[in-house]
Amino acid sequence: MDLLRSLPLGLYLEQPQTWLHKIDPRVKFAWLMSFLTSYTFATNEWRLLLVAVLIIVTLVARIPQRVWKQQMVWLLMLSFFVFIITAASPDGLGIDYQPRLPTNEQVFTQPSTTNTTQPISKAIINNQKYSYTLFQAGPVKVTRRSLDLAVRLSTILFTVIYSTNLYLLTTAPEEITSGIESLMQPLRRLKLPVTEITLTLTLSLRFIPLVLEEVQNLIRSVMTRAINWKKLGLKGAVKLWMIVAERLLENLLLRAEQMANAMMVRGFTSPNGHRVVWHDLRLQARDWLAIAALTLFWGVRVVSGNRF
Repeated sequence: MDLLRSLPLGLYLEQPQTWLHKIDPRVKFAWLMSFLTSYTFATNEWRLLLVAVLIIVTLVARIPQRVWKQQMVWLLMLSFFVFIITAASPDGLGIDYQPRLPTNEQVFTQPSTTNTTQPISKAIINNQKYSYTLFQAGPVKVTRRSLDLAVRLSTILFTVIYSTNLYLLTTAPEEITSGIESLMQPLRRLKLPVTEITLTLTLSLRFIPLVLEEVQNLIRSVMTRAINWKKLGLKGAVKLWMIVAERLLENLLLRAEQMANAMMVRGFTSPNGHRVVWHDLRLQARDWLAIAALTLFWGVRVVSGNRF
């Protein structure tokens, strides 16, 4: 099992360089925030559209299939199971549902004496019967509210995880920190440590592969010892995994200490005194095209994507 390949969370794809890699990190960050915020108070159609857009962008960008196939399939399966479980679960409304139309429908079919009420009676007759319960088979009951909650939960699960991963996949950690630092420049007037915050973010992004590597090594060490889990029992298994978790924490603290010592040996005193300009952030023609598409994105969201 190789976690760095089967679970590429937070890893940057260096090759091949797609058109998503070449877009300015600030523009991509704006797109990411748009995906995460436009979901609020949106219709279910808009939420499903966000999922479709993410899948289409992945295919159009020509990202290697080995990178996204397994991850997208597992995430879609997880979202599907969340959808099924939520739709079949109780909706939380402890009330008795009554039909919209009365039991005696002959009142609506009687001819009216005045011309003003005739269109109203025809509209009532032509209306389809409303039902709050969409499907019911034994204990399984799907209502309009449970279906709405299922769509909301499953789509937000896919959108949040996959949009963030796609951003990290096509943007180098140095580009992310440079872009965020550029966007946070106005906060310097409030005497906020912008450079220190971006440095911490850079170290955190660089630390993700180290965490996966340590977890992978510990799992392999447990598997190579051919432990008989049946003889251990529940108490023994919990005790063993607690020892593994303790060892993992010790290894991560050791890695962090090694990283700090390496910075001190190189004479690092403060982020402002040892700044390294990784990228020259300039908006190109493709960036302005992405900004125009983002403007159109929010225009469609405001016009037709509001839930209320």
